[in-house]
Amino acid sequence: MKTADQLKQDIVFHTRLRGQELTFHSTWGLFSPRRIDDGSRMLVERMDLSPAQTTLDLGCGYGAIGVAVARCCPDGQVHMVDKDFVAVQYARTNARANGLTNCRAYLSNALARVGDVRFDAIASNLPANVGREMLYIILSGARTRLKRGGRLYVVTVAGLRKFIQRNLIDVFGNYEKLKQGKTYAVAMAVR
Repeated sequence: MKTADQLKQDIVFHTRLRGQELTFHSTWGLFSPRRIDDGSRMLVERMDLSPAQTTLDLGCGYGAIGVAVARCCPDGQVHMVDKDFVAVQYARTNARANGLTNCRAYLSNALARVGDVRFDAIASNLPANVGREMLYIILSGARTRLKRGGRLYVVTVAGLRKFIQRNLIDVFGNYEKLKQGKTYAVAMAVR
């Protein structure tokens, strides 16, 4: 068993996302601290990206989605937001660790602090435990922050797939299932 001092050290791992070799620092208490979770990986691999797009990683955690998108969109800008200050600190660390200058991480409860920025894409590994009300706030807020033609990409646990489908149709007027697995489902809606 590791000592408490050893457990307090950063967890560092290397992975490949969208064909890019990336390094991540994480810590206990953050979601999926030792590896990119399967849902985030599934989401990142199915996003339609262009080199100069402006993207929001909503609920970024340590920045897995945002860092991968920033690497693939070198002429674009990536905003990474989370309500957890530790997550934001690690997202910043991971942007620096991967030599990225086109992304920034900051505190925001959902979209509360993103200002008037309009995005080409918003991506989120939606948490299952925040309640239906917060999920609806996130979806409706995302619609207001997307440019016309902008895309919202979400991954959820498979049990929320029908809820997400209903709410994306309600908020956006459209829904597309991009991938359904045993545990996760990836969906997209277009503004």
